Amino acid sequence: MHKDRSEIIERACERIAKGDKLEASKIIRSEYPFVPLSKSVRKYKKRETLKVFLRDGFIDRYRGNRLVFPPALRLLSTYLTDDFPYNKNGDMKKGHIAYWELFPTIDHKEPVAKGGADEEANWVCCSLMTNSIKSNWTLEELRWELGPTGCLKEWDGLIGWFMDQVQREPTLKQHRYMGSWYKLAMDSSLWPNGRISTR
Repeated sequence: MHKDRSEIIERACERIAKGDKLEASKIIRSEYPFVPLSKSVRKYKKRETLKVFLRDGFIDRYRGNRLVFPPALRLLSTYLTDDFPYNKNGDMKKGHIAYWELFPTIDHKEPVAKGGADEEANWVCCSLMTNSIKSNWTLEELRWELGPTGCLKEWDGLIGWFMDQVQREPTLKQHRYMGSWYKLAMDSSLWPNGRISTR
């Protein structure tokens, strides 16, 4: 059960109303202390991200939504530039909202700012939007739960579609972004059970 912290504030306020700032201070220090937080700006290697995306089955582990392999979104934007625009700065006025809702990222289940480890066991897949909402909060603080991983046979994040498109249009391998993801996705060591095909 999540502790109602408003009760702590209420008790501290009651002590102040009685002229006892010292006791109010003790209540806050012991039960709801100030802990400065710093935003983690960790940059993950593509290999690390793809490994987690595949492990978690392209599912937002906090909200249960299906997510899409990043270069599949970008490739769709190259085909539909006006209807599905991409903006490299993440500007929602210029880029499609799907880049926030469906773009997978890695989050620390236990925030590093609150003592969580920066290691794979503490990494989970979630959307960019969910990651932004969660920020440095714990699951308990948000009253969220960690959901199950997905099954690549049921949803592959459109990685299969992306791979097929690149094979149909080999010139895409020359594109720096598309080509690097394609090459990485061909590495069977990243796939659960070493299988590349999700079909």
